[in-house]
Amino acid sequence: MFDQTTLERYAAVLLWGLERGRGHPYRKSDFVLVRFDLPALPLAEEICARLHERGQIPVPRMAHTPRMEHDFYTLANNKRLTTLIPGERELQNRLNGTISLLAPQSLSHLASVPAENIALAQRARAPLTAIARTREQMGTYGWTLCLWPTPALAGWAGMNVEAYAKEIARACHLGEADPVARWRRIAKEAEALRTALDALGDVVLHVESDDGTDLRLSVGQQRRWAGVTGRNIPSFELYVSPDWRTVEGSYVADLPSFRSGNITSGIRLTFRKGVVTALAAEKGEAFAAGQTSIDAGAARVGEFALVDKRFSPIGRFMANTLFDENHGGENGSMHIALGQSYANTFAGAAPDFDEATRERLGFNTSTLHWDMVATTPRRVTAHLHGGKRTTIYEDGMFRIL
Repeated sequence: MFDQTTLERYAAVLLWGLERGRGHPYRKSDFVLVRFDLPALPLAEEICARLHERGQIPVPRMAHTPRMEHDFYTLANNKRLTTLIPGERELQNRLNGTISLLAPQSLSHLASVPAENIALAQRARAPLTAIARTREQMGTYGWTLCLWPTPALAGWAGMNVEAYAKEIARACHLGEADPVARWRRIAKEAEALRTALDALGDVVLHVESDDGTDLRLSVGQQRRWAGVTGRNIPSFELYVSPDWRTVEGSYVADLPSFRSGNITSGIRLTFRKGVVTALAAEKGEAFAAGQTSIDAGAARVGEFALVDKRFSPIGRFMANTLFDENHGGENGSMHIALGQSYANTFAGAAPDFDEATRERLGFNTSTLHWDMVATTPRRVTAHLHGGKRTTIYEDGMFRIL
């Protein structure tokens, strides 16, 4: 599927992303978890070899197969669903990085599982998520992830697996002799847009689309926009964690979402005072409702993101959030995420980003982070201080430079 040269390039890009995401170089003997689904074993082996060459300590771990996941959620009682395996806390406290290789063999194997079982297990892992979040803020932990082509992904996306692999290679620039150099250029180009967005400050953004989206939110105080951080490969989005308390209006996501072995499509959300007050979906509505009730923050917005079609070569539905949230196509794309906000969009010093600060500034906290993607034409208007307005995004492109 991917020849040796492509594997080496993919591994190189992921290691670049891991280091860029943490913000400073990794040292010898740092622990790096390599979490992979079984089909991605060839890439996992290549990454582990590269880590050894760099002097780091790879910690390879295979993820559950579809049957293992299904059996866990259907055969385990509540105690087993909520039990953390001995050593997991210590591992999370000692890890310096994680590279996740997503290669799902099924996208719908948990469709018959009660949503509350999945939510219960997710809540139980909140302490591990909190450890990772804190250590990431401290600069001692970084992460990145990528996608490996599988028949399941290709089938849902309406392609054969060879065509799907070509889409991955194109989006990640793996056909180039030095894809890392290309990603460095993309990161530099994104920096100019981030600077312009940051200069707007705490403005109200108004999103309008003929699909029924009419959404307003405030960027929030002490915010900075982020993008091309290396944490996702590929990634072309520019995003911010807004003040969740200010979100008002309606939002429609036209791309299906594949999450936790469930498919949800045609999602429509209504927000009042920052909280989802109405949710409808053409498919998977019960699952979606269950996800938004995992905890208090699961019904609030943790991320607002826009993708400029001039950056992203992704023009097809890929049946995976990593790619679909970076859709370029004819109209660019937008997504919001319900749930956890991003600490790297806090403009202050990392040690100051404690729980009291998060609450005061309206950064959302949740065990959930669920991206919902819209690819229909839209306009985003910034309402500036003093009553002025300016269009910052239209026709799938930023309009601020």
